[in-house]
Amino acid sequence: MKQLLALVLIILSVPSFASKSEDLPENRPNRKAKTLTVMTYNIHHCNPPSAGTKIDVDAIARVITKEKPDFVALQEVDVNTERSGKGRHQAQELARLTGMHFFFSKAIDHQGGDYGVAVLSRFPILDSIRFALPVDPVLGGEPRTFAGVTAEIGRGKKVIFGSTHLDLKEPNRLTQSELIVKHFETSNLPLILGGDFNALPDSRVMQYLDQHFVRSCQTCAPTIPVNKPNRTIDFILYKPGDTIKTLSTKVIDEQYASDHLPVVVKLQVK
Repeated sequence: MKQLLALVLIILSVPSFASKSEDLPENRPNRKAKTLTVMTYNIHHCNPPSAGTKIDVDAIARVITKEKPDFVALQEVDVNTERSGKGRHQAQELARLTGMHFFFSKAIDHQGGDYGVAVLSRFPILDSIRFALPVDPVLGGEPRTFAGVTAEIGRGKKVIFGSTHLDLKEPNRLTQSELIVKHFETSNLPLILGGDFNALPDSRVMQYLDQHFVRSCQTCAPTIPVNKPNRTIDFILYKPGDTIKTLSTKVIDEQYASDHLPVVVKLQVK
């Protein structure tokens, strides 16, 4: 009897290596991966093209709210301009209406106020950065800017999300793209960039950016004009590597709120 009891105790003390297949490391779900929904949207200073001079911030907010994004890259944002209303900060108002945080970066003075790009974030903004993008003085062009935020999307997991709007002239777009790449080339954080690049998918600008970023789609649906769109110039990009991968990309068929269609992308971030 004593020998039998001793044998039972020995068996109980030995760790069991027989486990369910789902408990094996190769079969466990990646609990560290997080799905993000991101959007880029040129909002035409919240002026629906079919509505004359009307400013309809609520219309843009409804488009954003319906998609429930974690981050939004906004272009053509007015702050305290005459056309949009003195004392009216469109990025701040959109943040309030969508329940998000915001960061605005001014590109130019406009009608007594500011005009530029912005970022909306579902997560608290830990840090922010803005910088001007170069314009060749000989070629001329409208000054452009970059807005970026750092946010913690999970415990100890941070990303940089940026918004930009490149110039209409290709040489300026190239130098502007080069500055963005250079600015973040030493960063170890995942970088996601949304914007109106004013560049077609096979342009020199996008070919250059393809050397440093991954597009969320290779055959991307048109984003402009909103009625019978025939050109793709709005994109979501991210730094290459095994940290981020695209789950889906779609262009929203919203023809009232702006003169661009918004792009919504689902990403998996490890």
